[in-house]
Amino acid sequence: MTKNKFLSAALATSAGLAISSCGNANTGENAAASASSSPEASQPSETVGPFAVRDLGRFDEPWAAAFVPGTGIMVITEKAGTLEGYDTESGERWEIAGAPTVDYGGQGGLGDVAFLDSESADRLGTRTIYLSWAEAGDGDTRGAVVGRGQLVCETRADCAVQDLNVIWRQTPKVTGRGHYSHRIAFSPDGKYLFVSSGERQKQDPAQDTSNTLGTVVRLNLDGTAAAGNPLADKGSPSDQIWSWGHRNLLGLQFDSAGRLWDLEHGPAGGDELNLVERGNNYGWPVRSNGDNYNGSPIPNHSADDGFTKPAIYWTPVIAPGDFLFYSGDMFADWQGDALIANLKEQNIVRVRMDGTKATEAARYDLGARLREIVEGPDGALYIFEDGENARLRKLTPAG
Repeated sequence: MTKNKFLSAALATSAGLAISSCGNANTGENAAASASSSPEASQPSETVGPFAVRDLGRFDEPWAAAFVPGTGIMVITEKAGTLEGYDTESGERWEIAGAPTVDYGGQGGLGDVAFLDSESADRLGTRTIYLSWAEAGDGDTRGAVVGRGQLVCETRADCAVQDLNVIWRQTPKVTGRGHYSHRIAFSPDGKYLFVSSGERQKQDPAQDTSNTLGTVVRLNLDGTAAAGNPLADKGSPSDQIWSWGHRNLLGLQFDSAGRLWDLEHGPAGGDELNLVERGNNYGWPVRSNGDNYNGSPIPNHSADDGFTKPAIYWTPVIAPGDFLFYSGDMFADWQGDALIANLKEQNIVRVRMDGTKATEAARYDLGARLREIVEGPDGALYIFEDGENARLRKLTPAG
């Protein structure tokens, strides 16, 4: 089913704006605009482990969120095809028009949202916006795409994405509605666009570099293949590929040293945190630290198998939704740590990072499937629960 929701924004403000899994249930794979803070935002905090937790509102199948650089505004994607703005300072929220038509169903729909740090400003105005989503193809096929447009907001009442054009397509489109991945990350120098491209539950294409299923691609900001990719002499789409042998990559982040990492769903076991490097093969489906869902074994990684090994893996799975490398001051002892929001385990896993060595340090139970985690400009953490009527929750230090 293709579904695209456009609700009229009912919020008018002054022109002077102060202006951002796996499908197997065993493993974890719309709000109208309001001129006032949500009722939840005024409720007192509860304490959960090291966190003071405040509920800020509810969303319909939120999938990703990103702060507009320089502001306290989050832009939030809802899987069925809606974009919303949320002011973390005032609690105001509004719909953003111009979201793409998406192929909604299974794991498919509207996906990631990203902005360029180079366009940081203290108000909304006009910004470049990148979005990913599932797009229908011929017959019963579909695939992930990335689009680039302009987020134009003269006022919040008429905030819209304009001139949105697809700049990259996962190749080829195939049947099924799983493992799109389609996370977006920009290189620290702002020159390159990286996209995670899942293997669409087809397995073998992840070892076939004539397609982009089961890969991380490295592109110019306009979506063309970047120079210097490891298969640049192989023609399109191989010239887009940075790494391959991946499964379902639901996190893609650079650390403070400029290293790229992915967070990847394994099958029945073997969720992975991987250092993503040029030309490396990560082994799926030939090797995994998990087995197939039907119980048939997959050989574990071994020192001599020729594939790049995960920095850390989880069996039983945690079924991650997304992750970040913490950089703020609110939880100063965690700077540089990876914080992973998990679906199946319903917690945040904190991984201590020592260069490229990763060690699990703690788990914090939040009591609900977690789809997304975002760090705010002040160092607070924002988590989105998974599914319909999902809570947005703000985490600050307890006490």
